[in-house]
Amino acid sequence: MTETTEQQWTIKRLLDWTTEFFNRVDADSPRLEAEVLLAAALNCARIELYTQFNQVPAAEPMAKFRQWVKQRADGEPVAYIVGYREFYSLRFAVNSQVLIPRPETEHVVVAALEAAKKIADRPLRVLDIGTGSGCIAITLAKYLTDCKIAATDLSPGAIEIAALNAESHGVTDKIRFFQGDLFAALPAGSGAVHLIVSNPPYIGTREVDTVERQVKDFEPKMALFAGEHGTDVIARLVADAPARLLPGGCLIFETSPVIMEACLKLVAQHDLELVEVVKDLAGLKRVVVARKPG
Repeated sequence: MTETTEQQWTIKRLLDWTTEFFNRVDADSPRLEAEVLLAAALNCARIELYTQFNQVPAAEPMAKFRQWVKQRADGEPVAYIVGYREFYSLRFAVNSQVLIPRPETEHVVVAALEAAKKIADRPLRVLDIGTGSGCIAITLAKYLTDCKIAATDLSPGAIEIAALNAESHGVTDKIRFFQGDLFAALPAGSGAVHLIVSNPPYIGTREVDTVERQVKDFEPKMALFAGEHGTDVIARLVADAPARLLPGGCLIFETSPVIMEACLKLVAQHDLELVEVVKDLAGLKRVVVARKPG
């Protein structure tokens, strides 16, 4: 990005050059990542880039964009560079304290909204275990008109980010955040709930060599890894969930296709009935929906 004068770097040329460069460094989505970084540097929507193709960015956003391209080339995820990620058409602030929200996790939200339709009680009581950025809890709060949500996370930094996201989306009246380990974070005497949702850590340490560098080197390990086989946290979640669910209530959690069968065995060992296994857009088994009898 140095062989010509500053004035010749139009938005179109910047996008084309950066896309080609990201292709060479094996970025996941070269064109998309180039657009996200440039739009953030220019403080505009991505779609606006296409109406300004022939414009030349000012020096300050140009310098910011160059620095961000270097960071991305070094492996840092785009979401951490720009400080946000879209999830279920909502924008969530993220940093290295929280897992970056992914499209697969949107299936947890969809399953929870479907389960909520079958529950007549209101307000609907929901627990989000391992809330991270708060993306699941906050999205549910936006789409469920009458609900009370408690969200827990072991990381104080995650709780801070989740609370900021709840405020930015105007749902602080619906959600309370608690820092601590799974259900132990909840205050004594907390009542049973209709839904428990979770995107727990589910990668086994034996799989670490298969995890992309931008994930294992930048995202919080406590949100990724759960023992040798990846089932350590899910085993505790499934074992403790029945005592926290109202009769007919559902546990809905994301997991890996690699350990899906192990997760289903855990569900069968406790007071839960399997409702369905939801596949992601790639056709992989991704989300477990289980119900407490009653």
